Amino acid sequence: MTKVLIIDDEAPIRASLREILEYEGCRVEEAEDGAKGLSQAVKFAFDLIFCDIKMPRMDGMDVLDMLREKGVKSPVVMISGHGTVDAAVQALKKGAFDFIQKPLDLNRILVTVRHALEQQALEAQTQELRRTIQGDKASPIVGSSAAIQAITDRIATVAPTEARVLVTGPNGAGKELVARQLHALSARADAPFIEVNCAAIPAELIESELFGHEKGAFTSAVKQRKGKFELAHGGTLFLDEIGDMSPSAQAKVLRALQENRITRVGGDEDIAVDVRIVAATNRNLLEEIDGGRFREDLYHRLAVILVEVPPLNDRREDVPELVTHFLDRICASYGMPVPKVEAAGMKLLQEANWRGNIRELRNVVERLVILSPQGQPISKASVQEFAGLTAM
Repeated sequence: MTKVLIIDDEAPIRASLREILEYEGCRVEEAEDGAKGLSQAVKFAFDLIFCDIKMPRMDGMDVLDMLREKGVKSPVVMISGHGTVDAAVQALKKGAFDFIQKPLDLNRILVTVRHALEQQALEAQTQELRRTIQGDKASPIVGSSAAIQAITDRIATVAPTEARVLVTGPNGAGKELVARQLHALSARADAPFIEVNCAAIPAELIESELFGHEKGAFTSAVKQRKGKFELAHGGTLFLDEIGDMSPSAQAKVLRALQENRITRVGGDEDIAVDVRIVAATNRNLLEEIDGGRFREDLYHRLAVILVEVPPLNDRREDVPELVTHFLDRICASYGMPVPKVEAAGMKLLQEANWRGNIRELRNVVERLVILSPQGQPISKASVQEFAGLTAM
């Protein structure tokens, strides 16, 4: 429910606003002067604040200043019976969301409330997206095995360069994480990181997905659309499962890499693009080349630097660190205390056959968090009962 605070020394104004807002389903609190209103706004969280400019003890402009000084981020709508352009401009400069003159207009009030709440929702989504992006950049490659140390060393060496990188390894081993780390440690870190799963896009659509299309290029092309190459301009384009790309798309990707230019489907204009390519595959591309399914010239364009991510079964010493990492992340997302894993349970996890690699391990940890008795360590019995693992 939307919570609104009304700060005004005129009881009839407070009553009118309350009636309008409660009819719209808002929960309303009142304050008859600026000092009381400021105290309530600081103490409690409100989605929106209406504040009169002229009041005893503390006027509205001072309230607005103090709210911002104390870190209250609620949108503030200033109201006044003596409204002037100068007053409105001053209020907006101080950070007011809007300025409304008395007598209050019902429609104007409702529009202002809707816009304020929409802006708050948009800001919340932006903050969540920023946290997600920052979390992606900060996500570590977990493990202290020799294989992982070799990968992190390679990333540290290669990331600051513009070299194209081909990441190989089985499904679920962490190839995308390597690509994100390469981007995060590069000079392009503040530019877009755009991912394309070549295996998930039908062959007839992959070219449009990569290069975009012009309006009318095909039946469903009702408007112009930019492709992933254009969206990644200045940043990194991650071509996941590139071994599944169609031959015609391979030819166009090769041209884009050679010339740093693309052409939208249905278009004839060359578009300059500046992207760093990181590709990944679970296939043996040399075998695909021998079988005529992958272009050798494209392979050599992509494989300037090779990074091989080993399966989890080849680095079992990393399992305890990974389990701890996933427990912290999963329990934080659920708002739960982080349980310990008994030694026997951890040994069982280390000895399991991880056919699905890191992705399977994360799923198992989440299952154990949800199904194991709350407030108790995760036991060997819980691992046996809930993990559904097979032995090597």
